[in-house]
Amino acid sequence: MLVAFCVCPLTAAEDGSVTDAVAAAVKVIRDSGLPNRTTSMFTEIEGEWDEVMDVVKRATEAVSKTGVRTELVLKADIRPGFPNTQLNDKITRLENKLK
Repeated sequence: MLVAFCVCPLTAAEDGSVTDAVAAAVKVIRDSGLPNRTTSMFTEIEGEWDEVMDVVKRATEAVSKTGVRTELVLKADIRPGFPNTQLNDKITRLENKLK
């Protein structure tokens, strides 16, 4: 299972910064040991359903501690029978097509 998600607190900070909250979420994700990639807008994480959803929940809880309201956007690619290597394999297949 490959999941792309974004957890964002709504903040009253004058500068609108959410860096501390995002860092707390990314720490949870990286500490999970699951394959992951963080970009400017989303984090992708890969593994079995229960382990991925547990990490999403814990990352959301970490962000929730920093604000009064939290948004979660999640997109999942569920492909039974495919190995949990799609995080990189999908990009490799695309790059090979572009050669």
